Amino acid sequence: MAATSTQTKPAIPYALAVFGVLFASICFGLVPYFSRGLTEQGVAPYAVAFYRYVVSAILLLPVLVIHRKAWREICWGLAVGVVMGLGWIGYVTALETLPASTVGVLYMTYPVFTLVTAWVLFSDTPTRRALFASGLIVVAAIIAGSPASVPLEHIPTLLISLAAPLGFGFGISVLVHRLSRIAPLARIASVSLGSVLGLLPLMLSADVSSLLPKGQSDWMLIIGIGLITALVPQLIYTICSPLIGASQTAVVGSIELPTMFAVGFFAFGEVITTSQAVACALVLGAIATTRSRTTRTVTTVISEEPKK
Repeated sequence: MAATSTQTKPAIPYALAVFGVLFASICFGLVPYFSRGLTEQGVAPYAVAFYRYVVSAILLLPVLVIHRKAWREICWGLAVGVVMGLGWIGYVTALETLPASTVGVLYMTYPVFTLVTAWVLFSDTPTRRALFASGLIVVAAIIAGSPASVPLEHIPTLLISLAAPLGFGFGISVLVHRLSRIAPLARIASVSLGSVLGLLPLMLSADVSSLLPKGQSDWMLIIGIGLITALVPQLIYTICSPLIGASQTAVVGSIELPTMFAVGFFAFGEVITTSQAVACALVLGAIATTRSRTTRTVTTVISEEPKK
């Protein structure tokens, strides 16, 4: 069994695999650039979410056909996709009016929701270290979302943005406890297709003017959000993260949050406040605290080898 597992792994040097995870995480952190670029051109938040997932759903659909016998696991993946896709609307909506750094910190609260949903739904009791790290993340979220950092009129939008980490946290729980028997690409395919199906009713009932880009540059943003922030980094993660392990993947992947800060600063001219910097440091500290063999994110879970 060990020999077979070794033969199926890509012959990629460790350093290159680390670079692959780093590159993929930076790509994930570029979401605010493409998202805000589209919403500023009048594209609805749910349409932005749809465009991010639809490319992966279409290109990876043959994978689901191949693994169609695992229909129970695929149904779980579809359900995860629906929840994550709808939750991502809150993330895109928040990016319309709030700094990318603030939204990024709130997005990174998904490990807290992961612990809660895994505990409630699957009786997966968290460790003391995980609880401590969750506490750091909660403090970071409070600092980033306090009235001193965000105007009071934007607090409702900030709360809506928590739908994204809630959806991701639920997704991780299901991925860990229900989807370990199907291949990594099948997990990505089922979640992506579920997101598309969940957002499709909104797309069909919307006015065409809120769905279609106005110029050629906007079409490039749609291609970018589907390929650069979703399909390409997901595939790279799928190949590279098993080679360096979940612990190292979590640490290297934490570059996603500073990338969001950089996007806000360089692309949108946002000023990084002291409270935002402190919140970022707390989140990165929480990630470093929990770096162990069982540390997981959405991407590391979907890219791990299925259990035999």
